Amino acid sequence: MMQSGKIAITGVGETPFLRKGEEHVMQMMTRASLAAIADAGLRPTDIDGYIINKYAGHPSEEIAHAIGAGQKLFSAVTDSAGGTATSGDALRLAQLAIEAGLCKHVLVPYAIRSTKPGGVYAFHAREPQKAGLEMPAGFFGQPTYFASMANRYAHEYGMTEEEQAALPMTYRAWAAITPSAQRRDPMDLAAYRASPMISTPLRVADCCLTTDGGGAYVVSSVEYARDLPHPVVAVQGLGLGYNNYPHGVLFSQKPCTFEFPGRESAAMAYAMAGISPADLDLAQVYDGFTISALVQTEMLGLCDVGEAPRFYAAGHALPGGKMPINTSGGHMSGGYVPGMNLLIEAVRQLRGGEGARQVPDARLCAIAGLGGNNHSTTILARM
Repeated sequence: MMQSGKIAITGVGETPFLRKGEEHVMQMMTRASLAAIADAGLRPTDIDGYIINKYAGHPSEEIAHAIGAGQKLFSAVTDSAGGTATSGDALRLAQLAIEAGLCKHVLVPYAIRSTKPGGVYAFHAREPQKAGLEMPAGFFGQPTYFASMANRYAHEYGMTEEEQAALPMTYRAWAAITPSAQRRDPMDLAAYRASPMISTPLRVADCCLTTDGGGAYVVSSVEYARDLPHPVVAVQGLGLGYNNYPHGVLFSQKPCTFEFPGRESAAMAYAMAGISPADLDLAQVYDGFTISALVQTEMLGLCDVGEAPRFYAAGHALPGGKMPINTSGGHMSGGYVPGMNLLIEAVRQLRGGEGARQVPDARLCAIAGLGGNNHSTTILARM
């Protein structure tokens, strides 16, 4: 097992979250990277390690050249998708590199241009199983996949429309008090019901945003972090789970489509951190869709299995609730830079000083990162 409290996230940076921006992925990654390096109190020449996301499409040398970095001593590529890559896999690789003495300050950049032709999930159309068997029957597109999960979940555990609506309404309440959030307009039950149906039972309000935006963070050893400007936010626990289903069959061939390997990743993270779910002060949960956030809330141990709809309907995750979740609006109201903006929000909350949305005395935060056939749980701690 990896050791707890050895690395810290020392700098974070983001670009604005836009429904349609003018910048390309490389431009957004560069701006976010420079912001994160400055936030860490470092210079680009201090960066000597890189963890690159394979879906971003730009190798480390392009980033290093764009930011005017120093000598590159280490680089790696995350071989996972979604939030697993940005909030779990990248941190594990960074810790291994830093503990091995290969580098001192690792940059993790990522950006997404959801408005590119074909959208962010066009790669599914290139998968032979989907193209040959599922697409001709109309089973294609992320809302369709996750709608089938929501129907299965509701059949097994029960979920009313009001209970389902409670989750996006909760995250919108946080976005309303977050200046950088992409969607801040109020959402009550009437507004939720006015949201167009995409794939029953999922409405537009149950789906993540379309975002053009970027984010980045810097990882350093805890020893280095103590000499940098911000309170030390260390990686206290980290776990990754895999189910080995290729994406081409993931959404239709698993015995239960909403069973992600989140319990496995959470168990590893809690064991590494030496804590239980009851010790957490807040959480950030990958909310590609309402149903995926509901089941991950359960997988983190924040409520019992089958009880997440009632958990949200009771107001527990709202501002002032007993377990604040997605305190910047998440991916459904804050911005969709998969996993990245959730981790950055966790760091900011643990540093303190987030104004109206600050969780009082926040010390421990869990981040659930979903990649479909993989899942990560990361626990950050203010030291």
